[in-house]
Amino acid sequence: MDHPFYNTVKADFSAVDALIKSSLVTRVLLVEEISTYLIEAGGKRLRPLLVLLAAKACNYQQHQHINLATIIEFLHTAMLLHDDVVDESDLRRGRKTVNAAWGNPASVLVGDFLHSRAFEMMVEIGDLRVMEILSHATNTIAEGEVQQLGNIRNPEATEQSYIEVINRKTAMLFEAASHSGAVLAGASPEQELSLQQYGCHLGVAFQLIDDILDYEGSTEQLGKNVGDDFAEGKVTLPLIVAMRNGSPEQASTVRQAILTGEVADIDNLLKTVKATGGLKYTEALAVAEIDKATACAQDAPSCSLYVHPELFAAGAVGTIFAERATFAAEVAGCQVEIGAAGAMAAASVVEFLGTHDLAKVSKQRPEEQDDSPVLAIEAAEIRLVAAGQISHA
Repeated sequence: MDHPFYNTVKADFSAVDALIKSSLVTRVLLVEEISTYLIEAGGKRLRPLLVLLAAKACNYQQHQHINLATIIEFLHTAMLLHDDVVDESDLRRGRKTVNAAWGNPASVLVGDFLHSRAFEMMVEIGDLRVMEILSHATNTIAEGEVQQLGNIRNPEATEQSYIEVINRKTAMLFEAASHSGAVLAGASPEQELSLQQYGCHLGVAFQLIDDILDYEGSTEQLGKNVGDDFAEGKVTLPLIVAMRNGSPEQASTVRQAILTGEVADIDNLLKTVKATGGLKYTEALAVAEIDKATACAQDAPSCSLYVHPELFAAGAVGTIFAERATFAAEVAGCQVEIGAAGAMAAASVVEFLGTHDLAKVSKQRPEEQDDSPVLAIEAAEIRLVAAGQISHA
């Protein structure tokens, strides 16, 4: 992971990798075999990254944030193992899922092992506030998964119910990561709230973009099968908007596709979703969530999280596009050297811009805070285009 926003906490990230490996040592060979398989599959590890960045932003000087980041990654991986069983998925991160390679029982039980190991490590940290945040998060995520199950192949699903689901099942762990990192660092109530809300908005944006890529990406780019969510009967926002905005004929086409789950004519469905504005609307909502995340970062008093607003907005979602779809991006004259925790956002602006062709870049240097590490960015004036002007490649 050579992106500058990872380099900001490079040593901590290496420590997390080492702890992940050592914490998975067990006398049960199958657990070790599957755990090694999961580690080798890689992944962005954005959630543990949020823990490290939040703690660093609040000037944390000890080492328990390494344990906390590892816990977050174990919880996330456990949930993925269970999700793949429920969804009957056979591909993740470009490789066979554990359930496809070893069967459902192994996938469920190793997921249980990771959950229990996470809670063992949580007790070792010994912070009741952290335990409260993470226990609440796991319960909320489970609720979201069950709620999503109730909407499978349901053409009556609404935007409101969809947003509720993604807040619970996806955004909650992002929120818990940034929130618990702040709590561990002894942040003030104002800092806590700002970082908690930042994680939530980033998580919502992440899921919105993921739902777009189910229709716009490729198997090679995504590391999973295109149209998987649709095939699994998940009624995501692009489909909801297509039914709401489309003609009676278009709405009927989408409804029937949801009810039957037929993926043979996925190209025709994609044309309908695009024509009715489903993808543009979803993307505009993601950009709005990034704006909210930006505001939260700026509202974090005494945190070294302030970055030029447009850079922060672009960057926060940039890593989602770049890492999730591996889109190529080159913006001439844009070089980033980051030392502040919040620089994760600015560092990924290049990927965001290359993906969306949304920016006008000029030679303007953002303001620097006296109490935060060096932030040097050439080509910093970014202007996001209004939702109606967003164009897809």
